[in-house]
Amino acid sequence: MPMPSPLPVRDGVGATRLHVPMTGPWSTIADHMVERFGHLDPEGLYARFDRGEIVAADGSAVSRTAPLGSHEFVWYYREPPVEKEIPFAVDILHVDDDLVVVDKPHFLPTTPGGKYLQNSALVRLRNALDNPELTPIHRLDRATAGLLMFSARPATRGAYQLLFENRVVRKTYEAVSRLTGAAPELPLTYRNRIDKLRGNVCVQVDPDAEPNSETLIELIASGESRGTDAGTRVIHTLLHPHTGRMHQLRVHLAALGIGIMNDGFYPVLLPEVPDDFSRPLQLLARELRFTDPLSGDERVFRTRRTLQEAPLS
Repeated sequence: MPMPSPLPVRDGVGATRLHVPMTGPWSTIADHMVERFGHLDPEGLYARFDRGEIVAADGSAVSRTAPLGSHEFVWYYREPPVEKEIPFAVDILHVDDDLVVVDKPHFLPTTPGGKYLQNSALVRLRNALDNPELTPIHRLDRATAGLLMFSARPATRGAYQLLFENRVVRKTYEAVSRLTGAAPELPLTYRNRIDKLRGNVCVQVDPDAEPNSETLIELIASGESRGTDAGTRVIHTLLHPHTGRMHQLRVHLAALGIGIMNDGFYPVLLPEVPDDFSRPLQLLARELRFTDPLSGDERVFRTRRTLQEAPLS
């Protein structure tokens, strides 16, 4: 079970927990944090201790003179970054006592992280629904749009999380890729070995290792794009992942020579640039289908979004 936070959710954002070493070259917890967060102003961090903003497991304030080893964990609220607004709304498709299902737009992260805090699906929904217990059951990449499920209360959260852990949720995606040569013969099932290496933004593919990822790829249509890149030859595919490796769909289509349009990671990692809202990644979480673990009913949720570069039917 996760360690409970002594601080409540504030403005839709939970407190951050920091593990503090019990021994080391620092005389105080504050000194350790100043060195660990060397990019922050030391006096500003010490001032947070003086204001009682760094707390222990029982909720009591940790003094700037608290010796190293006096607390193994401390909690604090992240100071909100200066955020660029993501100008797209989260569309709520379903709400009940246990489950919230939404249509996430491109560019919006699922959870807070890095330079995004209020501009995350989780924080926006916690504030909109006035539910600090809302928690994502699974995640989508920031660049991917479509269906995203949240648990509304802790009592039933585990039942829905097990659906994903046991791979009994049938997930369907769609993608649009640029065609620069002959299209692969579809349908086909693609498998390979995908590993996430610490510190790397892209996954590693090992063509000689035992596969740990699998996707069934079907053809929807091919033709000319009707979007920002109108006139470009494209292929529109339906994707059924049987596993859930990081970036799996992006890697599999790139390996087939039909990398997803506007993907800055695969097949080649491009330099990071500001978001171009007119060119979203052409990947969409289209459908979620599962047997509800509480009621036994069959549940089917479908996105209302479309991919702008899809060819005319």
